[in-house]
This record gives sequence, structure tokens and C-alpha cells, in this order.
Amino acid sequence: MSELKIGDEASLSRTVTEADIILFSGVSGDINPMHLDEEYAKQTIFKGRIAHGMIACSYLTAVLANKLPGPGSIYAGQEFKFLAPVRIGDTVTAKVEVVEIIEAKNRVKLRTYCINQNGTLLVDGKATLLPPK
Repeated sequence: MSELKIGDEASLSRTVTEADIILFSGVSGDINPMHLDEEYAKQTIFKGRIAHGMIACSYLTAVLANKLPGPGSIYAGQEFKFLAPVRIGDTVTAKVEVVEIIEAKNRVKLRTYCINQNGTLLVDGKATLLPPK
């Protein structure tokens, strides 16, 4: 906890593939045709398939667990706002930034957000974690 500072940041980037969507559907049980059926999805406001929003959110959990605060961190809460669709082939960059440190409760609050290769904000949120001691 003492190593963390307000403003600390970490990120990772991943390109969303067809396989990611199929595997995520299987693991989550979310088989919404928005993710799996191009003909169906063409008739929607998105005009084509979109990835599960939680795929992008899972990239955030990877940053939190592996980079900042890092291994041994425990999730205490998360809020997400989905602002734009993620499409197959998008490169999603998941970013986290320390915005508050509550030493007395061993808590850290972070802004969590994802952008695509064009800089479009896809997901915006806040996380509360118990960092490792």
C-alpha cells in the first residue's frame, strides 16, 4: 500500500477476436445474438455484431490483478458505464489510475476505463480494491 501513489497508472492492450467472443459466450453463458449472429445484429442500432461489453471489463480486471495494485489484490467493488460498442478486430486498451488511497481501511480507489484504437472511450468506471499488504 505504501508504494501506491495518486496518479499511478497501468494498462494493457488486446485485440478482440472471433475466438474471444465464442469462448466468452461459452464461459459466461451469454449467447445474445448481438454477439453471435451477424444477420440479426445487422438489423440493430449497431448494424453488426458487437463483443460482450464484459470482455473489455475483463481486460480491466487483468490490469488490476497483474499490474496495479497487482497480485494479491482483492476486488471490493466496481462500477461500469458502457459508452460505445466493442467490435471484432478492435484493439482495446484497458487503463487504470489510482484516484484515492484510504490507508486506514487498506483500500484504494481507481478510475477504470477502456479505449479503442481510435481513442474512443468504450467503458468508464471506478473500482475499489484491497491492495496486497
